[in-house]
Amino acid sequence: MEARDPELKKELHATLQARNELGADYEPALIESFLEKVEQRMDGTSDREARRKLAEQRMAVARDARSPEAPESFGERFGFGIISLVAAVPLTAIAAVQAGLEGLIVCWLGIVAINAIHASRGWGRLPRRRRQSSDWEG
Repeated sequence: MEARDPELKKELHATLQARNELGADYEPALIESFLEKVEQRMDGTSDREARRKLAEQRMAVARDARSPEAPESFGERFGFGIISLVAAVPLTAIAAVQAGLEGLIVCWLGIVAINAIHASRGWGRLPRRRRQSSDWEG
């Protein structure tokens, strides 16, 4: 809630004017009514703030769920290795039949290079730490 809320300022002036018109007998009821309005305003503001923070947290989680910097899981690396070995069998046979020993060597150098590049993608990269916001920030 802002330090100077024009709507609450109007409510305060209306409450003070009503007190002047009605007298001191109605003062407790008028004060209670004004405080209820202030409380409702504060509740609404805190609810909006809580919803905003929750939405920001959800967005941060959604962005980091599969970001390019996210490290791969063991299952992804293992699956890539299995697929490359399965693909290596027919490639080895074709390379050996068509180009002989030289083709076989080139084929396996390519397979090893692809797996090495894939394995080294995540090395040297630390997981990002998200900055935690505090209650003191506005």
